[in-house]
Amino acid sequence: MDSAVIGDSLECVRYFCTTGSGLEPFLVEEVKRKLSATDVELIPGRVFFTTDAAVESISQLKSAERLFILLHRSPPIQAPVNQAKAASVVQQSIVGDTEVWEGALCTWSRLKAKLTGMKMTRKRKREEEEHTEAQGGHSRDTQSDASGLQTDAEQQKPTFRVSCRSSGAVARRFSPQDMSRFIGNAITKQLNWRADLKNPDLEVNVNLSDDHCVVGILLSSEPLAKRSYIKHTGLRSTVAWAMASVSNMKEGAVIIDPMCGVGTILLEAAQECPNACFFGLDSDVGQLQKATENMEFAHLQGRVQLLQASAMGIPLPSGSVDMVVCDVPFGRKFSCGSSMAAALPEIVKEMERVLCVGGSLVLLVSLQLSTLLKKRIPKDASPHTPISTSCPASDALLSSETHTCATPTHHGDAQLSDCLAPQPFFSLHTNSFHKVGLGNTDAIIHTYTKTRGH
Repeated sequence: MDSAVIGDSLECVRYFCTTGSGLEPFLVEEVKRKLSATDVELIPGRVFFTTDAAVESISQLKSAERLFILLHRSPPIQAPVNQAKAASVVQQSIVGDTEVWEGALCTWSRLKAKLTGMKMTRKRKREEEEHTEAQGGHSRDTQSDASGLQTDAEQQKPTFRVSCRSSGAVARRFSPQDMSRFIGNAITKQLNWRADLKNPDLEVNVNLSDDHCVVGILLSSEPLAKRSYIKHTGLRSTVAWAMASVSNMKEGAVIIDPMCGVGTILLEAAQECPNACFFGLDSDVGQLQKATENMEFAHLQGRVQLLQASAMGIPLPSGSVDMVVCDVPFGRKFSCGSSMAAALPEIVKEMERVLCVGGSLVLLVSLQLSTLLKKRIPKDASPHTPISTSCPASDALLSSETHTCATPTHHGDAQLSDCLAPQPFFSLHTNSFHKVGLGNTDAIIHTYTKTRGH
């Protein structure tokens, strides 16, 4: 059984974070690099790690969604069909050793107090910046409240609620509500904690499947993925950070997003590489206005230059950019005059033009556009790579991908002509593909390096 390491502030604690589909490897690398974490393991949607790093540093993880103290991780429970017997098995398997829970409560109390103090300090700083007036008295009250949280939680039995997700055999026998009730009753009976579904002191998170049983205590109700420096949200911040992290950004580099939208990728990149030069382009004035507000909110208006321009005509010299990173629009919420499948080759050609030799290209594309790109940029492209002169059914499917438009457009002939004579981008070398989840759909991060000039 994998369980929390409980001790004073100088000792290690066993945590786990949830993360989006496909981002687990990014989170593994991040906790190792930023937290010097050990015993790092992953399962779908979760990464487990041990560290003695300050919780303030852990809360700054960019690829994580939520942060938990691990109570225990064990093989799947075998719950009998009979509810009375199942409740007994749950009590033994999930609650188990009450000393572990009491120790975890002390650790949770200490870490929660530090997080609360940090958030209040950050909120106070934001208020001071907005109102340009001192808040010294409020600061002392805030710190006192945070200390009080720690003392109260250590001296009193906490209130709690259970959040349970289940799949596989357990889910077929019992609903999540049934399992939450079994677990809640066991915690009340064994630990004398009081259930409170509306406003609990803490949340016990349980994940049951045919592969594992994971139990943890949530450290912050506010997701780590909710950035304090973003006013208008666009692409998921965790995915935007992942795109920036695979780009090998360097200080002093010139980095552009030619379809920047509200600027989420640029915001994440600028946080990681403070001395690079950033440009954001978009043809939509409304999006650029939100991007401008985001940069001002994050105090980046002097470091990120925003321009109204088309991605098919980037107003920069050839070979002048070290990195191009772009979330290529797809889906009904976007609007354009032609299908992205038809426009993408010209867009990539323009991105390739402005890139310097050795520069990086990072694209987030739909599954269909990913297939198109893989045809245009073979993994081992060379001048001797055969060029297709036919138009397979899959290409026709790609050509049918359109966006919501105000008026119908006729571009079938142009798409067919383009499809009949695809020209691979021989100067771009494929580095990697990363499939990531975007909620209701999936997308692929493509990474390339420009290996030669024209």
